[in-house]
Amino acid sequence: MRVDLHNHTTLCNHATGTTEEYIKKAIELGIDIFGFSEHAPMEFDKKYRLDISQKEFYEISVLKLKEKYKKDINILLGYEVDYLDGSYILDEVKNAKVDYLIGSVHFLNKWGFDNPEFIGEYKNKDIDKIWEDYFEAVTAMVKTGYFDIVGHLDLIKVFKFLPNKDIKSIAYSTLKQIKKSGMVLEINSAGFRKPIKEQYPTSELLEVAYELDIPITFSSDAHSVDQVGLYYDRTTKIAKDIGYTSCVYIQDKSKIIVDF
Repeated sequence: MRVDLHNHTTLCNHATGTTEEYIKKAIELGIDIFGFSEHAPMEFDKKYRLDISQKEFYEISVLKLKEKYKKDINILLGYEVDYLDGSYILDEVKNAKVDYLIGSVHFLNKWGFDNPEFIGEYKNKDIDKIWEDYFEAVTAMVKTGYFDIVGHLDLIKVFKFLPNKDIKSIAYSTLKQIKKSGMVLEINSAGFRKPIKEQYPTSELLEVAYELDIPITFSSDAHSVDQVGLYYDRTTKIAKDIGYTSCVYIQDKSKIIVDF
């Protein structure tokens, strides 16, 4: 079973291609479960996300595709939600009638650390402190209980600014919290398209996740049609080499375990 739960639409203002083109590509690639998880609306950094006025349109559009292609593929509806100090998440998003919510951290004290526009800020901070602050933010996100999936766990590595401290020691308490929360950890192949040139999370952290028996899922994080399913075989091989044989998809907030 091929699962891909984290994909975007043009409603985030930084993606290309129609939702139907994404679905046709997914069917062509033999993807069985395909999820749209648009950047959820919030009153911050509105340029790069769905506007609240478009929420209903987005949800209805995905549900129409789900019905149209139900014989060929199982289409799921979700949101990727930015966790920013816990104060920007809209009730309309938390209570949305969707299959799942992905919780992600893209900002540290309003610094968009994964945005190339602000890459210079890395030079102004201690790299170990950046990593520690990032994983503290991810831990806080997990503790809210709002989310079903942890998005790109070690996104902070995107530009290859790596810590001096051991990555596993920095992230271990976060992984323990993920296990405690019952959340699913995505293996996100978008990292192969970035300067870091590897999946999120790194194999080191995936090994710890496996030891902790944290369930996984797979994501392309596609922002264009050609990115749908990109590096899927590579990420599943990494997971299998570590020991995983099954993954999870989430439908109507229920976890469903399948072999991959």
